[in-house]
Amino acid sequence: MTNEWDAVIFGGGAAGLSAAQMLGRSRRRVLVIDAGMPRNRFADHMHGVLGHDGVDPAALLARGRAEAERYGVVISVGTVDEIADDGDRLRISRSDGRVDWARALVIASGVRDDLPDVPGLRKEWGRSVLHCPYCHGWEVAGQRLGVLAASPASIHQIELVRQLSDDVTAFTAAVGPLGEAVAGRLAARGVAIEPAHVREVVRRDDGLAVLTGDGAEHVVDALFTGGEPDLGLGFADALRLTRSDQPGAPIAADLRGATSHPRVFAAGNATMPFANVPVAMGTGSMAGAAANAMLATEDFDLAVAQRTVLRDAEWEARYAAEDRFWSGRVNASVAAIVADLTPGRALDVGSGEGGDVVWLAEHGWDATGVDVSATAVRRAAEFAASRDVAATFVEGDGPAAVDGRFDLVLASFLHSWEPDFPRIRMLREAADRVAPGGLLLVVSHAAPPPWAREAPAHAPAMRTPAEELVLLDLDPETWSPEIVEVRQRDATAPDGTAAHLDDGILLLRRLR
Repeated sequence: MTNEWDAVIFGGGAAGLSAAQMLGRSRRRVLVIDAGMPRNRFADHMHGVLGHDGVDPAALLARGRAEAERYGVVISVGTVDEIADDGDRLRISRSDGRVDWARALVIASGVRDDLPDVPGLRKEWGRSVLHCPYCHGWEVAGQRLGVLAASPASIHQIELVRQLSDDVTAFTAAVGPLGEAVAGRLAARGVAIEPAHVREVVRRDDGLAVLTGDGAEHVVDALFTGGEPDLGLGFADALRLTRSDQPGAPIAADLRGATSHPRVFAAGNATMPFANVPVAMGTGSMAGAAANAMLATEDFDLAVAQRTVLRDAEWEARYAAEDRFWSGRVNASVAAIVADLTPGRALDVGSGEGGDVVWLAEHGWDATGVDVSATAVRRAAEFAASRDVAATFVEGDGPAAVDGRFDLVLASFLHSWEPDFPRIRMLREAADRVAPGGLLLVVSHAAPPPWAREAPAHAPAMRTPAEELVLLDLDPETWSPEIVEVRQRDATAPDGTAAHLDDGILLLRRLR
């Protein structure tokens, strides 16, 4: 079975459900794949979570699942074997053979604590064997406490536990000899140091017996320890996500949960193995919001691309609907300005059926035209051949369709009836193709024709050259305006009477 989702979240703990809630509230189609094994499943109570102190972790997750499902989030039990990049989406392969497709992924798969290899330790994990003084310390404060060191970082854990009780024993065999400075530091606060290795822990009526290799027994009420975090991120190996140098090599993510892959976000212990529930919730919320923001941006990008395809198709339809769309004559304003220029390389953006390009070629220019309409490009090439001139015509959407820089870049009546036509962006792209010392010539409709009593709906914007110069916002140290004015051109009205048209002329020279 194949399922399509806006976002898939792997992990249904505090981080994953927080991400799901943000995406669900944003009306995204969201799937949470959860193995049902949260890190804190061994604990009966959860502390240090504002407003939820003492709550059963399972109860918090049950409430979180219900909240997410109210926003349409689908929660499915399972695990993920592999995630693969498929371009505009990700392929998520589950262990049971199901495959899901997602435009965005949030990895919130948590962490497994790899405890020291001491018999009896895991059996008491989350009960009398604890790891976080902040999560569990208050409940055992003032009692007999032990700390089973697992790495040099355990020295810090010993100091934190000492704040909870005056009766603290540190079992330090795993870190070797402490050294005079560290031993003296612990002794200064009355911490008992037991260097013999711990061979077993046993639950007894009077407490937890810690049995050491020298035959001694140390009875404590609670034993703090830690271990190497096992993140189990092999399912994401194919994505080659950047990892951080923290213990466990978690996924490197910024404050918004963004990773080195544009479609992948991460939260909770997958990014910070030692994060507690509030941190997991916060990072999950941010990752969900960031994933939605990425999707929103992509939605608009896709809409613009589709709009461009439709616009190009409409222009093609307009050309194809008539035997000839244009007279084939060069625009008088273009001819008047270019006639005195020294010929070089020229590019006409929106060249239509090629009248200006052919005129340029006839006057010694190495001329290229680009247009979105295949029909227009074909007719332009045929027109050039009929005049026996060498000119190049390319089908494409703007200057990006042609390589190189040009001595003259022309945009003649580059208007569209579409209200969202990106005229200014295309003119900036045209400016980028001008070689140093070259010219950008923009000829436009500066006003509706005098015979038009009112502009039709969605008529192209008709700005003055001065207004367009401001909108172009070109670097004044790079560009020098040579002509910024409106010129009148003789024309014939539809009823056959003499009239004139207003052409906007914008001629800019690139200085460097």
